[in-house]
Amino acid sequence: MIGRREFITLIGGAAAAWPLAARAQQPKMPVIGVLSGGLPDRLVSAFRSGVNESGYFEGKNVGIEYRSAEGKYDRLPALAADLVHRQVDVIAALGGSSPGQAAKFATSTIPIVFQMGADPVALGVVASLNRPGGNVTGVTPLSTELTAKRIELLHELLPTAGTIALLVNPDNPTTKSMVIESESAAHSLGLQLLVLSAATESDFDVAFTALTRRGAGALIVGNDPFFTPRGSQLVALSARYAIPAIYADRQFAVIGGLASYGASLGDSFRQAGGYTGRILKGEKPDDLPVQQPTKFELVISLKTAKALGLAVSDKLLVAADEVIE
Repeated sequence: MIGRREFITLIGGAAAAWPLAARAQQPKMPVIGVLSGGLPDRLVSAFRSGVNESGYFEGKNVGIEYRSAEGKYDRLPALAADLVHRQVDVIAALGGSSPGQAAKFATSTIPIVFQMGADPVALGVVASLNRPGGNVTGVTPLSTELTAKRIELLHELLPTAGTIALLVNPDNPTTKSMVIESESAAHSLGLQLLVLSAATESDFDVAFTALTRRGAGALIVGNDPFFTPRGSQLVALSARYAIPAIYADRQFAVIGGLASYGASLGDSFRQAGGYTGRILKGEKPDDLPVQQPTKFELVISLKTAKALGLAVSDKLLVAADEVIE
């Protein structure tokens, strides 16, 4: 028979153990691994907004591990391997094809959500847009494929420019296909295309010097994650050299670029965040079709056009989705 004192001691010990048992039974907080070549804060915030819309909030019910290559694409495989070693629940490979390819190479089991401008089927990242296959899905704003359209728009803005330049990052695996497509588009319009390369910030001045020395009358800034966070520097150089330029991202026009054409990058990052949240809730990547934009926006800065001494046609002003006065 247990005495009164022994009974109280027994009950007290059990009560003390209950909170420990309850804590032990709580599920661990899921962790998202964000892999990128380097992103501006606004796009990281857009991704987090999409995650939030799925009911997950960083530090409250989800953790986020950030791994950035800071523009050095050759670091991405090691960073992806580190996230796999960390055993994150899902990898968000954001901002270009290189993070998505590195993540896919690093794991065939951890779900991956990409955001890339290139065609993920052509790159072998997914089997098809409707049925991605395996552990990968994501969002593509098709920015790379729109370079030819930007050439057409730039030609409409500057019909007298016989030579236009294309600024690319030679380290980007999609650069070759972008250049081929751009050369074909320029040739069809009777234009000469001057291809300039920049893989570091110091290359920008060299590229703009070559652009003016070789008589290019306008510039297309290629879609590249290395260029996106350096928009202010590129727009300032375009202004300094008085070079009309068109970009892939609306933000370039907002901060003083002549024009931009493409889908909203912010929307695509938010969509990638939404897919990441859905996967955390149990959905499979193969059941989530690759999302594509349904609208492309032309933004023209009349303020910049006037500073460059350009007259924008009524046709283009009517076609523009946004005109910055």
